[in-house]
Amino acid sequence: MLAAICSVVGALTEPLIPALLKTLLDRGFAEGNIALWMVPVALMGLFGIRGLAGFLAQYALSHTASLGLLNLRRAMFAKLNVARMELFSQQSASKLSNTLVYEVQTGSTMLVNALLSLAKDSLTMMALMGYLMYLNWKLTLIVLLIFPGLVMIMRVLSRRLYRLTRSSQQATDELAYVVEENALAHRVVRLHGAQGSQTARFNALSTALRRLALKSTIAQAAMTPLTQLLASAALSAVIAVALWQSSSSGVTVGNFVAFVTAMLMLVAPIRHLAEIAGPITRGLAALERGLDLIESTPDQVGGGHAVDHAQGSLSLRNVWVRYPSRAATDGEAHAGRAALKGINLTIAPGEVLALVGPSGSGKSTLVNLLPRFVDATEGEICLDEVPLGEWDLRSLRRQFALVSQDVVMLNDTLAANVALGDDPGSLDEASVLSALTSANLLDLIHQLPQGIHSKVGHNAAELSGGQRQRLAIARAIYKNAPVLILDEATSALDNESERLVQEALSRLMKGRTTLVVAHRLSTIEHADRVVVLADGQISEQGSHAELIAADGLYARLHAQGFKTTEDGSEQTSQSAA
Repeated sequence: MLAAICSVVGALTEPLIPALLKTLLDRGFAEGNIALWMVPVALMGLFGIRGLAGFLAQYALSHTASLGLLNLRRAMFAKLNVARMELFSQQSASKLSNTLVYEVQTGSTMLVNALLSLAKDSLTMMALMGYLMYLNWKLTLIVLLIFPGLVMIMRVLSRRLYRLTRSSQQATDELAYVVEENALAHRVVRLHGAQGSQTARFNALSTALRRLALKSTIAQAAMTPLTQLLASAALSAVIAVALWQSSSSGVTVGNFVAFVTAMLMLVAPIRHLAEIAGPITRGLAALERGLDLIESTPDQVGGGHAVDHAQGSLSLRNVWVRYPSRAATDGEAHAGRAALKGINLTIAPGEVLALVGPSGSGKSTLVNLLPRFVDATEGEICLDEVPLGEWDLRSLRRQFALVSQDVVMLNDTLAANVALGDDPGSLDEASVLSALTSANLLDLIHQLPQGIHSKVGHNAAELSGGQRQRLAIARAIYKNAPVLILDEATSALDNESERLVQEALSRLMKGRTTLVVAHRLSTIEHADRVVVLADGQISEQGSHAELIAADGLYARLHAQGFKTTEDGSEQTSQSAA
């Protein structure tokens, strides 16, 4: 409201400038009956009101827009946290961060400036046109003839600008993705000497983005000379008609100067309105991406069932999972590559179940079903005999702890990473210390300058692989979930690190239902049951000894993938991993 009122006040001051000139010329120079002190007072007062109105209008609109931007960002980030997991496979991290941080910021800034100019210049133009009608309605009709041409120019060039802006957004995303890939894979790129090919890839995308930027500049820059050309044609016609009128009807000098001044003052708002199509188009296109993320990304929904601590029994009944990699063909009910095919499995509370199988057999897909990182295409999965779809999502995921070979840590304190999900203000330091101690990390705590309150840095990259793995175990111990998922948690570790990790895992697994995606013989031998997967199906299951005696797929995998050293310790080859 403040922005609107101040914009109106600022626009109304515009016609007062030529009106002052008319009065000064007709009464000051001709009649000499205006006091000298009135001239500076009138001019300074007029420009003072005009400046104050412009300042308040800009501040009020920026204040409102910044609140809108804050709400939009909050809504987008909240959407990231509840969206279905498919979002993160369909859009790269660089595209999401670009949309969330930069695109909406750019769009907001452009729209604030554009809307302020639109409001101010539109009202100014209407005020000046009203004053021109008051002075000479016949000449004003000539000025009105340029508006259809202005509308046509803005319409054509605005459409082109919108198309170029969307193309530029896509090109920017692709360029950012190349940077993201090279930042994540910097070791592999250097090891294979791929800097040249990656630089060429980056340069090609940068050149394409530059071409789009130049095309956008051409489309936007063309508006100003075209509108000025129309305005100059109208001005020439007005001056010619005004000179003819002054000779025939005795129009005063003040009247003529006031009309020409008001008309010249029209050029600036007309030019601004012509140029405003570019910022509005780019701003709207940027904000549309944020709104699309909110509106077109489906939420992952759950039910109302919630408990603090489940018993830990699991059952999978005729479970199929298909990934949308291809369309359905004739005779097929569903599209997509099947990762799991009719899995039937029951796991008792406290049971340790090892999942074994060749690469691509469906082991990771199966464990990802449990916390609903992946949803089954067909069939039913139950926790404590309650289907997963009926569980409240937050309550369901409280029942699972995950320790993976791909450890992810936030750039926060050691304690905050262990107690992830807890309110930082109510951190239970005693429980954090206990979890770190159980995970064999007391030495690390003593080495850090601020103990558990030390920052671990970007993904805890300065810690060793074994320390990061034990930190993930400490997080799982602190969570105290009834179901534990170990996804190759001891792979790629040296012997000493593996020993410490195995000790920590042994403490963690006590009293918990545990699913182990494993290739280490020591882990599998101590499992209550081994389930062997092949091509998305259960090939065989039983204890380690039973499966060895059966001489099936497990026995072949065991013979190929595990070797026992002379001192009795187990090792595995990288190919088996």
